[in-house]
Order: sequence, then C-alpha cells, then structure tokens
Amino acid sequence: MAFSSKMVPIFIVFMAFLCTKAFSQCEDETNNPCNNKSKAFSLKIIGIAVILVTSIIGVCLPLVTRSIPALSPDRSLFVVVKAFASGIILATGFMHVLPDSFDMLRSSCLADNPWHKFPFTGFVAMLSAIFTLMVDSMATSTYTKKNNAISAEDHEMAATSFHGHHHTQKGPIGSQLLRYRVVAMVLELGIVVHSIVIGLGVGASNDVCTIKPLVAALCFHQMFEGMGLGGCILQAEYKTLKKAVMVFFFSITTPFGIALGIALSKTYKENSPSALITVGLLNASSAGLLIYMALVDLLAADFMGPKLQGSIKLQIKSYAAVLLGAGGMSLMAKWA
Repeated sequence: MAFSSKMVPIFIVFMAFLCTKAFSQCEDETNNPCNNKSKAFSLKIIGIAVILVTSIIGVCLPLVTRSIPALSPDRSLFVVVKAFASGIILATGFMHVLPDSFDMLRSSCLADNPWHKFPFTGFVAMLSAIFTLMVDSMATSTYTKKNNAISAEDHEMAATSFHGHHHTQKGPIGSQLLRYRVVAMVLELGIVVHSIVIGLGVGASNDVCTIKPLVAALCFHQMFEGMGLGGCILQAEYKTLKKAVMVFFFSITTPFGIALGIALSKTYKENSPSALITVGLLNASSAGLLIYMALVDLLAADFMGPKLQGSIKLQIKSYAAVLLGAGGMSLMAKWA
C-alpha cells in the first residue's frame, strides 16, 4: 500500500506524541496506581525507624558478642559468620549497585553520545577499584611508618631511662592489626557512600509497590552488611569512642539518605538526566570499592590466612557461608 501524503501530518503528530510522552516519563514520575504520596510518606517514616534499628543490631552484634567464647575473633564460628557477611558485601556490589549503575547510565533518558557509546559504569568501577587499592596501600604504608617511628622512640627512651624508672608508652601496633584498621575504615567509606545513594532513591520515590519490598530488602541488607563491618571493627580493636563513631555513621547513613530524598522529593526526579548521571556514577564508584574490599581485603585475606589454610574442613564451611550470603543477597535483587 502506498504511503499517502495525507498520512504525513498524522505520522508527525504521532511521533511528536511519543517523544513528548517519553520526555515526560524521563522528567516526571511514572503514572501508575501505585503512586500514593501520603501512603508512601508513612512507609518511608516507618522504613527510617526499622532500617535504623536493624542497622544498629547488625553492626553491634559482633561487638557485643565478644564476651561469648564461641564468637570471639580467634574461633572458627566467627570466621564462618564473617565469610557469610563478606558474601553479602560481594553480592551487594555485583548484584545491586553495579546493575543499577548500568541501568541508569544506559537509560533512554540520556543522550546516545556519549552515554550509549561507552561503558562508563565498567570504566568508573575499574577506576574506583584501582583508587581503593591506592588508598589501601598508602594508608597501610603511612600507619606502618608511624608505628615504626613509635617503636623506635620507645626503644630509645628505654635505653636512656634510669634503673627502676618506668614509662607508660602505648607501644607499637602489630602489622596485622594495622591491616584490620585500614580495612575497617575503607570498607566503612564505601558502605556509607552507597547507603546514602540507596536511601536517596527510596526517599524520593512515591511508588508504594516499590517502597514496601525495598524497605524489607534493605533491612536484610543492612543487618548482614553491618555484621561484616562489625566484624572488621572488632578485629581492628579500636577504642570505645572510635567504635561508637563508626557504628553511628553506618547506622545513620541509609535513614539519612531516605530523609534527604524526602526533603528533595519536589525537586529530585529519579529519571531526570542529571539524577541518572550523578547517581549512576556514584553507584559505579561504590561497586568498584565494595567488590575490591570483599574480594581482596575480606575473602582473600581470610582464605589465604593461616587459620583457614590450616584446615580444609573450615575452608569448606567458609565457602558454603560465602555462597549462602551471596546467594541470599542475590535473591534480594528480585525485589530491590
């Protein structure tokens, strides 16, 4: 059938309608029956409280169970639980944060050039992993040099002391303890960044059908990710104040992100190009950091360490725990 000239205006109007509709979907929230601003606000307030409580429980659990002999850091059960939590963190990077970044930076709401012409998510995640390695390495070197200087000063003071005169110096810190402290700080940095981003998305959304499963998934996520971080904080042997500060920042970041999203909900549009680019790049950065930390500083460090290398049976249990944690968190990707 020949294409009639009378159909040209109709075709132009139809294409203009599609373009306008696509543009409005990029700038505004999708119109669906699940959008309910007042009900969504109530769910978000409940989510803030529930996520805060589960975050505190998760990160504090390894710290308060130190008095239980079976859960002390030198026991096998602690190693297995930490492997489970490390699997959670690894799956968070691979199954949640990284795919979200790919979806955002390849969105139809962004221009083809450059966002559809180059894999920015993989590139930024790679740079983030390399940058994390740099921070990890340089921080360890800095702490080691500082520790060696303290050790040398102690030896010098001991050599020049009078007989019977005692000094109360802090003394040098072991190299393994230094590693634990660097790992705990860098891991918390990565978790804080992506927790704020996740919370921002929840707070800005008015989709009740999305918020309900997302809050439930975030409770699971925060509980077990907190256990992984709490185990690292416990091994770092920080003083009580430093532990309290790290627990506070981990626990408050996702609720803070939700509150920030609520405050910005009138101006923040999750499908706008600026939001997609900003959040997409932040997610890619967080993914690279979390994947590096989970594989290198948590899993590889433990599995190549003397405790696991000395027991094949414990290795098998720990591998099962990793798969269980990663599998459970991967399953959560169906809802969040």
